[in-house]
Amino acid sequence: MTEQDDWQREFDLRWADSAAHKEPSARARMLAARWKENPPDPAPFRADPTPARGSRGGSWVSTAVVLGCVAAVIVLLGWAQMRSGH
Repeated sequence: MTEQDDWQREFDLRWADSAAHKEPSARARMLAARWKENPPDPAPFRADPTPARGSRGGSWVSTAVVLGCVAAVIVLLGWAQMRSGH
């Protein structure tokens, strides 16, 4: 590519970017046509403010279960070691 071609391409990009009107994408046109006849239900921008089940209140339960399992394994290993006579 020559310098003239680079300059011409840069000029074309600046010209295209400075266009006053830009055509919407095919998806935007399709959705606009679909929503004109059948508008979507309103939806909140943010997620539901109520926390998901188990996200806060259940964290102590899962911690207790893990610690209980660790304690059970320790007791089981101690019992097995004592039974073997060591």
